[in-house]
Amino acid sequence: MKDRVTERWSTYETFHVQLGDKRVADIIITNHARDRWTDRVESQKTGYEDIADFIWQCLKQGRIEPYYRKEEDVYLIDDDLVFVAEFTDSEKDFDLAGAPLHKMIVVTFLGRMSETIELRDLKSYYSWLRHSRRMTLIKNSRKRR
Repeated sequence: MKDRVTERWSTYETFHVQLGDKRVADIIITNHARDRWTDRVESQKTGYEDIADFIWQCLKQGRIEPYYRKEEDVYLIDDDLVFVAEFTDSEKDFDLAGAPLHKMIVVTFLGRMSETIELRDLKSYYSWLRHSRRMTLIKNSRKRR
């Protein structure tokens, strides 16, 4: 998702938004993220363009911040919506110095903290999920014997 830019040869830098140490020039929404958006966030505007436009506007307005200070894969929008994103260097977008800009790949949406209380502490939530899955596997393996 990009803003419209005039096309003059090597005059303008590609528009990008700073997010921490990343310079985001493009947003990619995965199929999984779109499915999770439909299930956990909104059922009206569910197209890839709608989701990317929403995230792009949030980026430009400075409404996105890291969930944890030291980790860079989980992010919050408006201190409520939790999502996971990865960053890769863009092959076609560069700044004026020649350094590559970044593509933000939205992997999944975990949901809203206001609706799912467990998202307030992700580390304990994930440890609980691992424990419950492990216990389910143990119970299933006992049944098969």
